[in-house]
Amino acid sequence: MEAAISMILVFMILGAIFAIHAKDLLSAVIACGIVGYGLVICFLILKAPDLAIVQIVVETISLVIMVAVVLDSTREEPFTKPDRFGYVNIATALLLAGVIFYFMNLATSSLDPFGRGSLRMAEHYITGAADKTGSANLVTGVVFDFRGYDTLGEATVLVTAVLGVLTILRIKGKK
Repeated sequence: MEAAISMILVFMILGAIFAIHAKDLLSAVIACGIVGYGLVICFLILKAPDLAIVQIVVETISLVIMVAVVLDSTREEPFTKPDRFGYVNIATALLLAGVIFYFMNLATSSLDPFGRGSLRMAEHYITGAADKTGSANLVTGVVFDFRGYDTLGEATVLVTAVLGVLTILRIKGKK
């Protein structure tokens, strides 16, 4: 699992670096999409499907808006002087990536083995959730009773993203 997340993070970092240095704006927007969808995959690997759903909806809507804006405007970045420090920037990015992966490996080595939890609260949820919520489905009981405000917040993010897209598309349609 750690190897898969590490590989995805490498692709996300490469996508972010490409987005910064891309001359074509559409390529930069697509590279930003790589970063966002990589985060969706990381959420799914880490067993957080609720966060993955919110991220994929917001990322898709944002990507559609950004592609529409780029296609309506000029796709080329205005002329800039050549970068004299290109190799220094690449070396700095690689050094930073190495430092990040070192600390990520240091942090993940202190975690429990996959599938084992050491949190005391997990046992409380598993043994008492069905009685306290009255729900036959443990996941539904936890999501709607114990994590109700979190679920409300996620729904608010989704509704806000959809309303933002509809507002922007309606303004564009009137012109």
